[in-house]
Amino acid sequence: MLMPRKRRREKIVDKWKQKQWYTLLAPPMFAEQVLGTTPVDDPSKLKGRIIETTLFDLSGSFNQIHVKLNFEVYDVVGNVAKTRFVGHDFARDYLRALIRRKSTRLDGIFNVTSSDGYKLRVSVIALTTHRCQNSHQYQIRAVMEEVVRRKAKELNFQDLVQQVVLGKIASEIHSNVKRIFPLRNVEVRKSKLLSMPKIKEEKEIAKPAQPIEEVPVEEEEIEEVPVEEERRKSKRFL
Repeated sequence: MLMPRKRRREKIVDKWKQKQWYTLLAPPMFAEQVLGTTPVDDPSKLKGRIIETTLFDLSGSFNQIHVKLNFEVYDVVGNVAKTRFVGHDFARDYLRALIRRKSTRLDGIFNVTSSDGYKLRVSVIALTTHRCQNSHQYQIRAVMEEVVRRKAKELNFQDLVQQVVLGKIASEIHSNVKRIFPLRNVEVRKSKLLSMPKIKEEKEIAKPAQPIEEVPVEEEEIEEVPVEEERRKSKRFL
C-alpha cells in the first residue's frame, strides 16, 4: 500500500522585512527639504515615482495650502532619493471659490522655453471685477503672453519655477493689466514640465596632463528628452 508523500513546507518570505526606508528630498529650488520617507525593496523601483505635496508643507504658510506640487524621483544615492520639479496645480475648491457671477474668466495656456532649455506649459487665469468686452479680453491675453514669454527668456528653470509657484509672475501680470481693465485676481494655476535638455557626456579616457583650453558652448550637443519617455524607461524596472 502506497503511503502519501509529505509535502514540503514552503518558506514564507516576509516581503516587508526586505524593504528599506528611503528619504525623499525636494530639488535645490525648494532648499532640498524632506518630502517624506517611503519603503521599497529595490531602489530602481523608486525612479519615476511622482510625489505630490503642497507648498504649505514646504513653506509653512497656510495661505499656500491650495498649491499642489509634483516631484519625480530621478536618482537614488544611498538611502536618499532625489527628485525634480515636474509641475504644479491648484486645488479645485480654491478655483471654484475664485469664480463668481457677472465677471469674466480669462485663461491663457502658453508653451515656453527657459533660458537653459527647459520646456514648460504655463496656464494663467485672470478674473475681472465685472464683464468685459472681447477687445479687452484680447488685450489682457496679449499681456499675459508677453509677460510669461519674457520671463522665460530671462530666467533659468530654477528661477522661473520659483516665480511661477510663488506668484511673482501673476503679480506682474496683474499690475500691467489693471491699466487696461480692472481685475479681481490673477493666478498661474498650473504648470507642467514638457521636456528638458540632456547634455551628451562622453566617458573620459586617461590621458597625460594637457593645458586647459576654453571650449565654446556651441560645441556641446544638446538633445531634448521628453519627460514622459523617460518615465516609460524607468517603469520597465518596476
